[in-house]
Amino acid sequence: MGENMKQHLDFKAIDRFSQTVIESIDFTKQSEDIFYDTVDLAEFQDKDAETIFSCLKSEIRLIPFGDYLKRYIYLKSGMSGDYRTIDIREYQHIVIDSFSENDTPKSFVETTAKLSALSKNWLTQAAVNRSVVFLLGFGLNMSAEDVSEFLAKALRERDFNFKDPMEIIYWYCFRNNYKFKKMLMLNQQYRELLPALNSSVYCDRTIGVRDTIKEVEDDETLLLYLSGLKNNSLSSSINMTAWQWFSELYENCKRLIADFYNSDELERQELNKSENSTYRIWTPGNINEGDVEKILCCGTPINSSGNLEKMSASKLSKYFCNKRFSRQHIASLLTKSIAVDRFDLMTLNFFLFSQKYADDNKNRYIAFVDSTNEILRDCMMGELYVTNPYECFLLMCTLSDCPLATYADVWEMSFDEYERFYVL
Repeated sequence: MGENMKQHLDFKAIDRFSQTVIESIDFTKQSEDIFYDTVDLAEFQDKDAETIFSCLKSEIRLIPFGDYLKRYIYLKSGMSGDYRTIDIREYQHIVIDSFSENDTPKSFVETTAKLSALSKNWLTQAAVNRSVVFLLGFGLNMSAEDVSEFLAKALRERDFNFKDPMEIIYWYCFRNNYKFKKMLMLNQQYRELLPALNSSVYCDRTIGVRDTIKEVEDDETLLLYLSGLKNNSLSSSINMTAWQWFSELYENCKRLIADFYNSDELERQELNKSENSTYRIWTPGNINEGDVEKILCCGTPINSSGNLEKMSASKLSKYFCNKRFSRQHIASLLTKSIAVDRFDLMTLNFFLFSQKYADDNKNRYIAFVDSTNEILRDCMMGELYVTNPYECFLLMCTLSDCPLATYADVWEMSFDEYERFYVL
């Protein structure tokens, strides 16, 4: 299956950091090799869940942010040898020198920490927040494309938020190779702007906003656009395109669950064989957060309080944390208390595709990848990335004979109290 699968691997990306494939730091190729080796194993179809669980436990690793940063510095500075064995102090020196050359401060806010200490943290941390990536963008003189790579792949977050004034200013500066001081000047000018009247920017689709911004050629036009973002009654924290996709996918999932329930009701009626028996007809409106949790989290054990077992009990918690559709998580999404992320969208889409293309695993996989990438691109979230363990997990499940059952089984195997029943 592997060679055929490679022909349709739409999420495979050419590393923008280097045109030369360097085996030890080509994270995408390493992950793809693991993916192909797993789904091509002879026992995959007979023991798909066990094979996937074993791969997630033993083969796949979550690449820390520090490795992405080391790789970038390694390639940009023309280092040689194995990037993993180079003394961290060499990387620190490059960061410190670059920040000095580009006249970039060590932080966006006042701090007593030294740049040497901060740079060591960045080079060793598993994760950082977005502001660190933007600061590094100025300090290391990154292009807008470089920063986008870090946001989407190293942080596993959305690309530049073109409804956030500061991120627009950052992007504008990176695209035009402007330095930190220019960014501060533009930020100050933005703060002094009067709000534009009747602006509808926050209601526009994300890609439309991005395309408009990308046509900006000068500071004056940029500031004119930014004035439309100064309406304090609106928020840039919610990606309206992502919310629209979530709403559509969630409604489709509720419709599918209602069909499950109606099928069960009919089966009970047939078993009952009573002329007077009645059965309930389910509609999407009858499906609530608890019903969705019951389907998508059926592999997670329930504790004595009736809630899903805590994630810390899972052997795969470092990969699956914040990825499950508990009723509490769904409620927070529906009330917009939290923003929709890429994992919410791909999980809902996976559930829908898990019920399609019966007996045609390959076409199911191809269709799922195409559909999910279309959604993620529309939301400015980057395409499926096999290097991310959870995304690799969904892709493997999609290739199994019964994707939803496989998905649930792997979740179940990951919890301590169940793992002893499976011998891998």
